[in-house]
Amino acid sequence: MKKWNDYESTQAYSENEKLPVGGYVLKVQNVRLDEGKNGNSDVLVIAFDIAEGEQAGFYKRNYDSQTQEDKKWKGVYRLYCPKDDGTDQDNWTKRRFKTVMEAFESSNEKYHWNWDEKTLKGKMIGGLFNNKEYDFGGRHGFFTNCHSLTDAQRIRDGKFTIPKDTLLKPEKGTYPAGATPGTDGFMNIPDEIDEELPF
Repeated sequence: MKKWNDYESTQAYSENEKLPVGGYVLKVQNVRLDEGKNGNSDVLVIAFDIAEGEQAGFYKRNYDSQTQEDKKWKGVYRLYCPKDDGTDQDNWTKRRFKTVMEAFESSNEKYHWNWDEKTLKGKMIGGLFNNKEYDFGGRHGFFTNCHSLTDAQRIRDGKFTIPKDTLLKPEKGTYPAGATPGTDGFMNIPDEIDEELPF
């Protein structure tokens, strides 16, 4: 067999480390507001990395280890914005949104939410991570999911409960059309899909 060029420098696929479920102190790396489409809610897309403890820098390491052209930052939490339409679902969304903003305020001294999402960049927040089930293309399993955001001090003090596993709903059980399994144990979902992403 003839040796091909760049064999020595070609990166082999490897098992990526999996983040254990638990509570972590996070630092926001970036924030953007995605406008809702087809009547869906706007979404604050919060990119984060783990800032403290033995898993610090987990998502940066994951990003750096990706070898495909379309590298994706996997540390993302999607916070749905209220539509202000008076429905029960909207009231739940308002409560969740305010809970997260109060967690940002209590996690960052002298910070007050001022309706400018860019001010969240660089802020600390606590994250609770659970296992979330997937079933795609004949592959079934669990990935570690940022379930919710909370006060960072609760994480530091160990005053939290790890959320139960998030299981697939029997009627769904699949990812959106166009989703593909990634080589790193994550799912690659097209950017235009306006659903909760599995990371």
